[in-house]
Amino acid sequence: MFDVRTFPRAICVAIACLGVANLSFAATVDLLIRNGVIYDGHGNAPIRGDLAVDDGRVVAVGMLADTRARKEIDAKGLAVAPGFINVLSWAPESLLHDGRAMSDIKQGVTLEIFGEGNSFGPVNRAIREEMIKTQGDIRYDVTWNTLDEFLKTLTKQGVSPNVASFIGATTVREYVIGFEDRTPTPAELKKMQELVREAMREGALGVGSSLIYAPAAYAKTDELVAITKAAGEYGGAYISHMRSEGDRFLEALDELILIAREAGVHAEAYHLKAAGEKNWPKMQQAIDRIEAARKEGLSITADMYAYTAGATGLDAAMPPWVQAGGIDAWIERLQKPEIRARVLQEMRAPAPDWESLLVAAGSPERVLLIGFKNDKLKPLTGKTLAEVAKLRGTSPEDTAIDLVIEDRTRVGTAYFLMSEDNVRLGLSPPWASLGPDAGAPGPEGAFLKSNPHPRAYGNFARFLGLYVREKRVTSLPDAIRRMTHLPALNFKLKDRGCLDVRCHADIVIFDAATIGDHATFDQPHQYSTGVRDVFVNGVQVLRDGEHTGEFPGQVVYGPGRKH
Repeated sequence: MFDVRTFPRAICVAIACLGVANLSFAATVDLLIRNGVIYDGHGNAPIRGDLAVDDGRVVAVGMLADTRARKEIDAKGLAVAPGFINVLSWAPESLLHDGRAMSDIKQGVTLEIFGEGNSFGPVNRAIREEMIKTQGDIRYDVTWNTLDEFLKTLTKQGVSPNVASFIGATTVREYVIGFEDRTPTPAELKKMQELVREAMREGALGVGSSLIYAPAAYAKTDELVAITKAAGEYGGAYISHMRSEGDRFLEALDELILIAREAGVHAEAYHLKAAGEKNWPKMQQAIDRIEAARKEGLSITADMYAYTAGATGLDAAMPPWVQAGGIDAWIERLQKPEIRARVLQEMRAPAPDWESLLVAAGSPERVLLIGFKNDKLKPLTGKTLAEVAKLRGTSPEDTAIDLVIEDRTRVGTAYFLMSEDNVRLGLSPPWASLGPDAGAPGPEGAFLKSNPHPRAYGNFARFLGLYVREKRVTSLPDAIRRMTHLPALNFKLKDRGCLDVRCHADIVIFDAATIGDHATFDQPHQYSTGVRDVFVNGVQVLRDGEHTGEFPGQVVYGPGRKH
């Protein structure tokens, strides 16, 4: 097998940089992709030529007429790009059930990044019990204790994409002080910091928060700064579902920027949006604030999904205080008449310290119920909250409370909150990457028992087809850069998101003229089309649009990992 590590670096670089020239690379390699339109991931203009892969790495790019390979693929007329990086993935459960990650692999995704608020490690007894208790259609044993053990569980079981994770600020809080609404003691805060340090040494990418949900909402800014500083000691970043995306959107963005400044880290606003029609004008203001912070020298970025609706649960329509203590305590409170009355009042007129996505949506007709655990409630999947309220003869707020009690989950819910103009606006800046905020299902088995947001099947393809090819929010080279090398740089993922010599051979071959999404809210289980072939670490996982049965995914570690 040809070893790139022994090949003269000067020749490799020359071939990569001068690929448009008629250069030769006399060797036999594992894989040769010929005649492609090659995008390097850096935003440069593409070149037409060949790409050689050996031992899971790119070894040459250019006109490689003399190169031979054990496997050759003709990519004539097709784009050849680094595999796409899903910076906001909720695929842990779907990967435990089906390691193929079908909805993402068929869009060209080769790396799934987890950890928005909750991470799958560290795990103690209370967290393990809550994880098992709140499982839905996909059931699994929680056999791991640390974040690294979880990621290794995935790769040992077999997954097609690579996997990486932040450590969740919510998980750290739950591990140390449980689900209570209180400030940690100094000793507890030190323990939280040490958990973060341990996770960073294991290879976490940094700290992730999700501040509209209980118990995450109980964390004050200084707590977040303290644990983020611990991650910063190892080069980690801070990512956040910010404290508000509506009435206090700009103030929440200021908090994220403050945390980045105080902790001295890169920070990214997850699924950037201005929720609720009255807040739509704030989107441009938010972009302006990010630009100002970047000019100040701070490393601030954001990611987006290409839809006007978000998806979460009915917990986002209820005050955080009622959810303290976890699912059982939440349901117990909702069943007490005096507490229910207070919750109903606050759902209709939220207090200044929290915001309701039901209110932000503007109408229960704009709230779609997409996932239930209770089989008796599954026929309601795909109906709006308004429709179910009418069927039951109860108010939308009462209906939401009853559904949580009956399902004993937060109930999967889509909220239509954003404007199309703002989606286009948010996808335009050069620092905006892509994250669907969803799992990686397929249209079969347990996945068909609920309706995911269509972004699970279409986010990357929709961006490339609708927003890049048709609406021209940016050029194709820049769009590819923002789905590949940009997040790799932001989160210090060495030799990922690129097709330079020595980069890991995570590669997607797609038709830029036809790639597009097909999933809708009515029929979400529909694959995107236009991606022909996908390679992960040099191994083909998608051939002519069909999965090969290969599971070459590896754990991608952050900067604190000592190899």
